[in-house]
Amino acid sequence: MNIDDMLAFAKAKGFFWQSAEIYGSKAGLYDYGHLGALVKRRFENLWLSYFIDAKEDCFLIEGATIMPEKVLVASGHAARFNDILIGCSKCHTYYRADVLLSDLGITVSEGATADDIDKAVKENSIRCPKDKGALLPAKAFNMMIDVNLGPEKADKGYLRPETAQSAYINFFREFNALRKTLPMGLAVIGKAYRNEISPRQGLYRMRELIQAELQIFFDPDDWKPDISEYMGVKMNVVPYATKQAERSTPVEIAKKYNIPEFYVYHMAYIHKFYTEVIGIPEEKFRFLEKGGDEKAFYNKVHMDMEVDIESWNGFKEVGGLHYRGDYDLSCHSKGSNQDLSVNVDGKRVMPHILELSFGVDRNVWMLIDVFYHKDGERMVLSLPKSMAPYQIAIFPLQKDESISKRSDEIYKTLKKRFKAVTDLSGSIGRRYARMDEIGTPFCVTVDFDSVDKNSGNYDTVTVRHRDDKKQDRIAIKDLTEFFSKSFGMQ
Repeated sequence: MNIDDMLAFAKAKGFFWQSAEIYGSKAGLYDYGHLGALVKRRFENLWLSYFIDAKEDCFLIEGATIMPEKVLVASGHAARFNDILIGCSKCHTYYRADVLLSDLGITVSEGATADDIDKAVKENSIRCPKDKGALLPAKAFNMMIDVNLGPEKADKGYLRPETAQSAYINFFREFNALRKTLPMGLAVIGKAYRNEISPRQGLYRMRELIQAELQIFFDPDDWKPDISEYMGVKMNVVPYATKQAERSTPVEIAKKYNIPEFYVYHMAYIHKFYTEVIGIPEEKFRFLEKGGDEKAFYNKVHMDMEVDIESWNGFKEVGGLHYRGDYDLSCHSKGSNQDLSVNVDGKRVMPHILELSFGVDRNVWMLIDVFYHKDGERMVLSLPKSMAPYQIAIFPLQKDESISKRSDEIYKTLKKRFKAVTDLSGSIGRRYARMDEIGTPFCVTVDFDSVDKNSGNYDTVTVRHRDDKKQDRIAIKDLTEFFSKSFGMQ
């Protein structure tokens, strides 16, 4: 499935599409439909359950999405949150320089400067793809979106370019409100905004995006998570030192590449989330280490989580694991004139930060790409049960008053506990096919035997399983218990 196929499927079924399409749309802005909103929420809830609820020292907060200018000056975004822009002298079309060069088969590093771009343009005699006009000198373009605050617009602010800053500027308040101990994790799920030059590839590069991030504040001399439970786990990793894919345990990675154990512990924890909790095949998930110009200057260790995504032509970033040192709190200490170091057990500490960052939109796209496939004559979205937009579909087999009544009773009972839907249109085969294609794990069919007291199957229904099309006859009174076990609910 290519990008166009994915976008057509997502739009037709109700997952997502470009925003304001009745006005011609705008690149980089997307709306979620009735199914996409549910999948997105499922991912967010699963992420919260795994990374926050299961940890006694991690907490969810929610910050403002508009930030005063001083915050982003202190963080470095005002000066450094740039992409390299290049424009045509003739038609005045502007391009993100690295994307333009990549489309022409020319590779530059993620940290390429304007001078690097100008050199590549000159060496390869590149002109504007639209009208062959000469390209102007490349220049840095800050991607933050500014806003003016107040009636006289005297105060300048920005739509936050990442959710991380919300955790950093609230650290001191939360540290004192909680137990005044480290480590302490602050998580944010919310919107970030970037004035992308060349939004592309659907949900991959957007102007308004959703991030799920966990910032763990810790004392680097005194944080040793128990790595023993992951001793035998092998992960796919591409170290920067070799640039060659390998399968290694966390301990092997730590020893071979001098990476802290707390870092490789979280690599294993993330690996488990993708391969066991979500169910991404092992061969489709890996860590790619960044170094040199590709690594943010403040990161001590930087790995991208990547998934092999067919519609994006191979491995693509869906998140990142970053050891940021004490850069962030040191910057905000200086910018705010407030000492953000803390006293823990008599020791003064400027906490270091480990950042677990996930692009929610990218992960939604990834889930559909990985789990949508052809099975014989049918198309199936075999999402994990926990990620399916609808959990159960209830069908009356035919238009009959007694069948319809019983079907409606079952629907009203099940929807109290599960995300259920009814479908009355078309043959039973067509209804099964529709539910297979949008990922519904179970279909319940009410037929004449279900309502015929003389039938051996009175007060039972057929439950059809999406993935193998297996059908079970189950008593109506047992449905709630059956589905509760199937979805791992208590």
